[in-house]
Amino acid sequence: MTRRFIISLCIIASLTIFGDTAFAKSTEVVTTKHADQSKIKLFNGKNLDGWYTFLKGRGRDNDPNGVFTVQKGQIRISGEEYGCITTNNEYENYKLVVEFKWGEITFAPRAEKAKDSGILLHSIGEDGGYSGTWMHSIECQLIEGGTGDVIVVGNGTSEFSATSPVAPEKQNGSYIYKPGGDLVTIYGGRINWYGRDPNWEDVKGFRGAQDVEKKVGKWNRVECIAQDGEILIYLNNKLVNHVVEAQPQKGRIQIQSEGAELFVRRVELTPLSK
Repeated sequence: MTRRFIISLCIIASLTIFGDTAFAKSTEVVTTKHADQSKIKLFNGKNLDGWYTFLKGRGRDNDPNGVFTVQKGQIRISGEEYGCITTNNEYENYKLVVEFKWGEITFAPRAEKAKDSGILLHSIGEDGGYSGTWMHSIECQLIEGGTGDVIVVGNGTSEFSATSPVAPEKQNGSYIYKPGGDLVTIYGGRINWYGRDPNWEDVKGFRGAQDVEKKVGKWNRVECIAQDGEILIYLNNKLVNHVVEAQPQKGRIQIQSEGAELFVRRVELTPLSK
């Protein structure tokens, strides 16, 4: 038999063995990856059009100290006051790319603590609904040693939750993401990224043995893929956390100011089909 004929027989045999299920799975993956690829630049490099500011104790669009500014094509978040920038629009089923780096400046009460911020997904409800500062949401945390942690910034009800596969043992009272682990659902608190150092300390400049985040002053890329209730978090092209089901599944996007200087040069969203 010719080589081409043998290859044809192998293909037919594989289709016979695996049937429609294998073909359907392959088609599903292609559909997901090649969903609507029209990118939306949420940051235009010039100003904060499409966003509004909110500061604890000041409210909406009241930023006299310039906590949120645009400088040299980058968003500078000083961290001087607690608050956030929030998108005017709500989003669901998307890939969000944020490129950030830490500055050098920190402020009390976190002046000597790990540089801290976060990207809040699926933000709904009132501005400042959580501690007078942020909307209730699902957070992809940005913090030295813990970037990629998932935090449920909820109200204690099932309206806000995250379900993830986790390791059997907790780390300092929090679950740790583990591929293939048992599923747990949390309604508050966090699920640590898989490599968070067990000896993590809330101190400025902390770095863990497995840290994927680059050193202070270097640019990092965070991807949050939110689709049909699922959230995958990639840091510098490495999967660090995975929520298999989240509530809610849509909402605004917030970027926090939380005591540390942060620079953002890219915020880009690609819609995905259901």
